[in-house]
Amino acid sequence: MSKLRLPHKLLLLISLSLLSSICLAGPKDFRQPIKVDAKSQFVDGKNKISLFKDEVRITQGTLQIDASEVEVNASKGEGKEVFIARGNPAHYQQKMEDGTLVKAQANEIRYEVNKRTISLTGNAELQQDTSSVKGDTISYDMNKEQLLATSNEENSQGRVTTVFRPETVTKKDEENEEEASKQDKEQP
Repeated sequence: MSKLRLPHKLLLLISLSLLSSICLAGPKDFRQPIKVDAKSQFVDGKNKISLFKDEVRITQGTLQIDASEVEVNASKGEGKEVFIARGNPAHYQQKMEDGTLVKAQANEIRYEVNKRTISLTGNAELQQDTSSVKGDTISYDMNKEQLLATSNEENSQGRVTTVFRPETVTKKDEENEEEASKQDKEQP
């Protein structure tokens, strides 16, 4: 039997269902070239590592990562690069096939091109529509549509937080609720 207690399993299941389409990016994104733009670049050709600094932006189709610095490790060959973006925080966003915009931020964002994974480390937060997940680390496998969020003991007593927000209430609904509340208070 798993060591996770039922509430943790339920939270994980709810988080997965909420975020199952988060990184279902358009297949067109992954066929696009990856562009890195920065104010400075250092290349170690022998080890196939590049370091970009100052206002770095990575783009691939609708995928965009903004960071203070980005390290690119291309030692495993073309199409297998690993991009490690660092910032305070670094930011990620991508438009999904259905037009939904996904945003994330963390102290470090790791994008593994061939695995199609995004890993957020350090004050990680991922948002889609009106819902969000926060934790110390968040990993998302775009192929399997699986999310894992964890938190260490020093951060929020070792908790992961998922916030589900209902659809935005219209102004008329708010006014009707206020009126009903006033009527309830007026009645003895």
